[in-house]
Amino acid sequence: MSESYPSLTQCAVVAAAFKVLLFPAYKSTDFEVHRNWLAITNSLSLSEWYYEKTSEWTLDYPPFFAYFEWVLAHLARLVDPAMVKVYNLNHESWQTVYFQRATVIATELLLVYALQLFIDSTLLPSRRAAQVAALSVMLSPGLLLIDHIHFQYNGFMYGILLWSLVLARSKSTLLQSGLVFAALLCFKHIYLYLAPAYFVFLLRTYCLSTKSYFQIKFLNCIKLGLGILSIFAAAFGPFALMGQIPQLLSRLFPFSRGLCHAYWAPNVWALYSLADRVLIHLAPRLGLDVKSEALQSVTRGLVGDTAFAVLPEISPRVCFVLTLLFQGLPLLKLFLTSNPSWESFVGAVTLCGYASFLFGWHVHEKAILLVIIPFSLIALRDRRHLGAFRPLAVAGHVSLFPLLFTPAEFPVKTIYTVFWLVLFLMSFDRLAPASSKPRVFLLDRFSTLYIAVSIPLIAYTSLLHHVIFGKSYEFLPLMFTSSYAAIGVVGSWVGYMVVYFTS
Repeated sequence: MSESYPSLTQCAVVAAAFKVLLFPAYKSTDFEVHRNWLAITNSLSLSEWYYEKTSEWTLDYPPFFAYFEWVLAHLARLVDPAMVKVYNLNHESWQTVYFQRATVIATELLLVYALQLFIDSTLLPSRRAAQVAALSVMLSPGLLLIDHIHFQYNGFMYGILLWSLVLARSKSTLLQSGLVFAALLCFKHIYLYLAPAYFVFLLRTYCLSTKSYFQIKFLNCIKLGLGILSIFAAAFGPFALMGQIPQLLSRLFPFSRGLCHAYWAPNVWALYSLADRVLIHLAPRLGLDVKSEALQSVTRGLVGDTAFAVLPEISPRVCFVLTLLFQGLPLLKLFLTSNPSWESFVGAVTLCGYASFLFGWHVHEKAILLVIIPFSLIALRDRRHLGAFRPLAVAGHVSLFPLLFTPAEFPVKTIYTVFWLVLFLMSFDRLAPASSKPRVFLLDRFSTLYIAVSIPLIAYTSLLHHVIFGKSYEFLPLMFTSSYAAIGVVGSWVGYMVVYFTS
């Protein structure tokens, strides 16, 4: 079969050229965060990395990412020595900006590599669909907005994730899949949300016999266990020898933060916050008590401690139990299947991402990519899967709009996202085969109506609200975006749960 065009490589080159044009664009505080980490790893000894606090943007990623910054710092000091000075806060020379932007593009090559592996490992009849799915990930508005404007290195780390997922496709590379994922956990601990799916899948397919739950493959268990221990030892071992593990863990897991990272993170707690906001106004009629100290809670739009005026407070334990419960349901099915398919595994990874995003504590709005990216690999499995994916694709990307609030970036984020949604949702619609199972009628109607609402919502929150109200009621666009996106993500999750358990 001849290669389909445009190829992944061709699109990657064009995309990289477009991203270079965005070098002067808006950059968030994450730009200074990563510049400071370059300075920390370059200027200080290893023993000081997780104690340094000259800047408020302290090092709070696992050691492999710190080592990654250390490698980049060796190049950075050749470009601009002032960039890697700890006390040179908020340094933004053009050399610094261009260097950091360029490293995001360069490290994203790993994502391109992993996506090409995904295409090459797909059977010929489905390879065109796999290529379109791969292109949708590589050209994702989420990665463009978060990495190449807002500034982070998600493309690099999602490349590691997809590499691991593709390795899980073959029984001969299951061990490598587990080890690559273990390395990913040492880069960024947010991927712990997906770890239960890996644990169950590798336990069922690599460590246990397909014939019996009680027939253990001891050699495989030893190889996997020693491999994972070696990777974690390489990452955390130096800090363990210095007795710094408690300090390191306090940086990685700051539970002192509030329930909501920001008002617009589209999960269950966003809808919970909305319900509390509505109940404040209905409380006198309903005879409900209102906690006056919570009326000006910073969760009305900013990062900070959570306080609800009418509804009960939510604790980290409640979030943990709900996340564990809704992750456990698909994982139980995965474990009870004698020989689970790769598609079932990716589905379980996706549902673990859903559960952690919807019910987790202090969830970042950017974490929606934990759901969108693995789901993209199986969205074209059939039309039932696509029906659940559509509202997620719309909701997840629209929910990222408040990250870029500057006028200059409005055309980029809006036009690019709308173009991506139209192009790929139409392409997906043509390529997704019919399902042997009956489609979920209500989900189809919900998906169509939901997408139709997105355009007037974007128009109001981005343009009309400012024209009508000026600087008044600034929380309304965020609340509308949050609520709309949360409904889409929850609806998509419910729809895919039905699909997963009836497939």
